[in-house]
Amino acid sequence: MALNNSYDARLVQQETAVGAGVQILLLALLGTAIGMGPVGWLTGLAFAVASWAVLSRALYRSRLRTFGAANRVTLGRATLVGGVTALVADSFQDSPPVSLFVGLTAVALILDGVDGKVARRTGTSTPLGARFDMEVDAFLILVLSVYVSMAMGPWVLLIGGMRYGFVAAARVWPWLTAPLPPSTARKAVAALQGVLLLVAGAALLPHAVNVAVVVLALGLLVWSFGRDVLWLRRMSRVETAPPGHEVRRELVAG
Repeated sequence: MALNNSYDARLVQQETAVGAGVQILLLALLGTAIGMGPVGWLTGLAFAVASWAVLSRALYRSRLRTFGAANRVTLGRATLVGGVTALVADSFQDSPPVSLFVGLTAVALILDGVDGKVARRTGTSTPLGARFDMEVDAFLILVLSVYVSMAMGPWVLLIGGMRYGFVAAARVWPWLTAPLPPSTARKAVAALQGVLLLVAGAALLPHAVNVAVVVLALGLLVWSFGRDVLWLRRMSRVETAPPGHEVRRELVAG
């Protein structure tokens, strides 16, 4: 009798469907509370549908048999990011309460430190989970940079667009896709982006101070990306150097 090794994706796909449902429920609550306009509604719904479709496809391709507690935390964070996205879109036509924007964003940022710990403690770390977490982080930074740019100018969009620019550049220069060594500094800079943009977006400080905060965020991000790009470039030169070529491997050790 042959064993049935077929992959049934229905169980994990149910998790993404629940996430989309919770996202729509959050939009309904926000719409009722602040009278959100059509732009906010449409943007929030587009986020819910797009995130459900992309995550469902990724789950099917990865063939995960269980969704996992850490991914549930990240999915909850993605739901909050969808709410923040709707509020930012609505702010182009109206002025949603800043306290609501700050509250949703703050909880999403706090949960960023939870899903990784849950994954490590439960032994459920997966490449998909790490990628899911990274994409939610990147999109939240993009949305926050859009919100702050309305008060400070389009230069702030460099913060939200830098990661996507890096991905686009990797299609032209494949050496950018090589794995990077673990870095506490890189993680710290990434985490600070959301915090600093939220501080500036809350507009509780004088405008000049908020500008300085965003400049600091951008400077740290340029430094972090620049350091990684230089490391990847040096590594690619070492790996492609012909035999006998005088390249010191220790140059890429730091």
